[in-house]
Amino acid sequence: MTKLSDQQVSERLKQLPGWELVNGEVAKTYAFKNYYETMAFVNATAWVSHREDHHPDLEVGYNKCAVTYSTHSVGGLSAKDFECAGKIEKLMTM
Repeated sequence: MTKLSDQQVSERLKQLPGWELVNGEVAKTYAFKNYYETMAFVNATAWVSHREDHHPDLEVGYNKCAVTYSTHSVGGLSAKDFECAGKIEKLMTM
């Protein structure tokens, strides 16, 4: 994996509605009706992360979950961050 340029990051962010650049990472907070839905999302995200071998930081609350991706080994953002964020987005349309 290689670190993406600022221009590449900007272009890829346009493909992910609601995701934003925060402190050099891509992040989005998802809202849910209750704790059960939040935890179902967390578990689905964990499954995707395991399959991709690329793990986000998750901040979990009663009815929300913040997801943050970066690639520590490249010191920034890689294509894998955006691929995984896209897969998390697809979870929300299932």
